[in-house]
Amino acid sequence: MGVVAETALNMSGNITGVAPGFLHEKEVCHNGLTDMYIVDNMFERKELLMKLSDAFAILPGGIGTMDEFFEVFTALQLETIHKPVGILNVNGYYDHLIGMLQNMVNEKFLRKEHFNALVIESDPDEFHRRLMSHKPEKVNSWVDELRKTNQF
Repeated sequence: MGVVAETALNMSGNITGVAPGFLHEKEVCHNGLTDMYIVDNMFERKELLMKLSDAFAILPGGIGTMDEFFEVFTALQLETIHKPVGILNVNGYYDHLIGMLQNMVNEKFLRKEHFNALVIESDPDEFHRRLMSHKPEKVNSWVDELRKTNQF
């Protein structure tokens, strides 16, 4: 996150940070951001990030990135957000994650329409272009689908 923020700032970009107080107290937050919000905990952080963001770009990262990705992807699936979500699959970093999601579709634990709502690209320029122009389509809810087949 720091490298992305620093690069954007060096190119006259605006960067908004959201951090829980315990990290801010440990001085692990970037001090030169355009805006900084301090919240009580990680749950509030994700909630505010979802509110403030126009789109979600999942870059190579660790377990925190996965936590945030699944929170946002779930919100997209549940239609509590209607914003583009994309995975930048640099050098195949997310091949296994993408394969797992495809397996979830095959095993009917994830609807294909929800998987297809993700922007997945390996080229950064194409990723940016697609993410910025992407409008997630409305997907009939799984409850409505079950009602149609009298399974609910």
